Amino acid sequence: MEPTLSHSGCLGVVLAGGLSSRMGENKAKLMRGGVDMLSFSKQLLADTGIQEIVVSGNDYQVPDLIADAGPVAGIYSVLQHYRPAAILALPVDLPLMTPAALKQLKTKGELSQKACFFQGHNIPLYLPNNTYVELFMSQAFIKNKAAPGSANPGKKSGPSFKALLNQVPHTCVVPDNPQILFNTNTPQQWQQAKARFK
Repeated sequence: MEPTLSHSGCLGVVLAGGLSSRMGENKAKLMRGGVDMLSFSKQLLADTGIQEIVVSGNDYQVPDLIADAGPVAGIYSVLQHYRPAAILALPVDLPLMTPAALKQLKTKGELSQKACFFQGHNIPLYLPNNTYVELFMSQAFIKNKAAPGSANPGKKSGPSFKALLNQVPHTCVVPDNPQILFNTNTPQQWQQAKARFK
């Protein structure tokens, strides 16, 4: 179902467009207890009070407008499609994340009206859809849109979160428990995470 956003709303975004190449299987389908990581991630966003949640990725609601350009391109696609006032973006590979930590990020971002992330980690990210973001996205992607098809299929060609955050006003939060940011890119990391959330 398509979200019907008021322009003032914050849209929850699960970033699930990665190739999961190091994991060897789709990270969104890994089971955390009795639920898959995609459902777990959506529930985390819902538990922060966000009403509308979409999933970014070619197999989900919001396919990438620019192929093989990484997660910032996923955010660009969401912003183009829904034009929300702000987003709270969460990658699908954070099995130790908590709703309280995400709520802290969202609240600080809303109060400061700045992009907000955890110290040392550019994602999860609260991102107001402001003029700074529009300018960065147009410079990064509008020229790419004119020439679809990457010269290196499978190679990420888009800008990094660091490049985005260098161009927009931002603030960062020190997490109460840095463990929540443990991300799982490999089978070994997934086994380590499983030992922690059992």
